[in-house]
Amino acid sequence: MVHMHRELHRAGRIGWLRAAVLGANDGTISVASLVVGVAAAGTHQSSILLTGVAGLVAGAMSMAAGEYVSVQSQADTEKADIEKEKRELKIDPERELDELTSIYVNRGLDQPLARLVAERLMSSDALGTHARDELGITETLRARPIQAACASAVSFVSGAIIPLAAAWVAPPTRVAAVSSATALVTLVILGGTAAYAGGASVAKGAVRVAFWGALAMGLTAGVGKLFGAAV
Repeated sequence: MVHMHRELHRAGRIGWLRAAVLGANDGTISVASLVVGVAAAGTHQSSILLTGVAGLVAGAMSMAAGEYVSVQSQADTEKADIEKEKRELKIDPERELDELTSIYVNRGLDQPLARLVAERLMSSDALGTHARDELGITETLRARPIQAACASAVSFVSGAIIPLAAAWVAPPTRVAAVSSATALVTLVILGGTAAYAGGASVAKGAVRVAFWGALAMGLTAGVGKLFGAAV
């Protein structure tokens, strides 16, 4: 009896994971920095919240639009390459067979076996085989602009809500401290979770994200203090 061995790989998560983590981190850091900077300038709590909400909406739309344009460019390139490959297969299939054989020879197969494999694969799915083995385009890693844009927007809002909620419930005199502390805890969790999902070091991922978040909030607080004192 043959037992099927299924392996769990993380490559299939790359597309949505990258967009989701980027969006959540950016949402937390951006809105927390806005809140901390405005609070450091001595602004009233209601104005701080209004600034945070505006930053949330603007940031979510910016992330979605930027991610869509970026990934759509990748998708357009993939589509153009596939169309080119389709034409080449129609015009000169023998040359494409030789090309595929050469790829398999370079990967370690001997010439007769490489030729046999190329013929068998091309007979079942010539375009899919060339897209995968010649162009490096697979269904798992293929660009999906709408999915990436939605993931970025939703994750940005998810990350931004946390420092905004902290600013709302914090005492008026402690908005900056509560928001920055809450944001740092959130960033540690996000960094560690992303690293775990991607198979990397959890501690390094958490520290890396928290460091850049603390730096952003510190610089923004300094600017807020400076301009608040000037006004």
